[in-house]
Amino acid sequence: MALLVTHCPVNLAGVGWTNVHALRRRGVDARLVVFNTQPFRPTQADWDLKRPRSGFLRQQAVQWRAFARLLPQTDIFHFYFGLTLVPKRLQFPILSATRRKSLFHFLGADIRDHPKERLTYGLKADARVVGSYAALRFIPFEAEVLPPGIDLSRYDPVPPIERERVRIVHAPSHLEKKGTEWVIEACKQLPVDLDVVHGVLNEQALERYKQADIVVDQLLRDWHGVFSIEAMALGKPVVTSLDEHAVRQTEEAYGIKVPIVRATKDDLVEKLRPLVESFGERKRLGEAGRAYVERVHDIERMTDHLLDIYARL
Repeated sequence: MALLVTHCPVNLAGVGWTNVHALRRRGVDARLVVFNTQPFRPTQADWDLKRPRSGFLRQQAVQWRAFARLLPQTDIFHFYFGLTLVPKRLQFPILSATRRKSLFHFLGADIRDHPKERLTYGLKADARVVGSYAALRFIPFEAEVLPPGIDLSRYDPVPPIERERVRIVHAPSHLEKKGTEWVIEACKQLPVDLDVVHGVLNEQALERYKQADIVVDQLLRDWHGVFSIEAMALGKPVVTSLDEHAVRQTEEAYGIKVPIVRATKDDLVEKLRPLVESFGERKRLGEAGRAYVERVHDIERMTDHLLDIYARL
């Protein structure tokens, strides 16, 4: 009988949807159930609960009905972003009593923006996963690193071209948290055209990523997001803020150099200028980025790791 896995209750950056489809290709009976689909990924869920945006009792009624239906159909509950289907104080005793296994998959802001003492609930699940080595310093327990995977068959590299004005693409999920104002200011000081991709469907965003000569992700965080991974898969050089220690850990773990240009809001112009001036450097970094995601973010490799985690629960 196939392993029954429910991923829930959010699909941030499409991570859950990508994982579920990869697991199905391996014969796992996997499904994604969300409170509500994301505006920019409206079709990415097997079951959209359409949970009311307000009203605690109404929300709980929807969540409990869903949990009652899913419990007999699930061996493992794979929870994202520190969220569960029903309140944690009841969620885990029920899972334990019914011999269901569980996993917390932390994605970033769910741990970065909270004090460690508020994250000890992570120990209630049978396993814990984070998306990068940079994330390990935010949690008060051990966790396995499982970088976000993407289906590389959907991302054919786009050959770079030489043109008079370089096009920079920046795609913030949150304008302030990604440092968009600093990106705009830096680009004013360089002979470039800036395309800020915000508030559009993911498919439309990807088409605009393909037109980039350089991609700038974020300037105020410790690690890159799925946007950088998609850009590298398309063969684009990426500039973003990175934790230096996490870079070394990643390179040691996967045996490949992280080919991302590290920058902050204070030195972005300085870091961008060599790329703007050198087509050859943009081409080199674009090729290195594609090789990097093939090694570190290929969903098939990540699925191997995830299945191993499930087997150990």
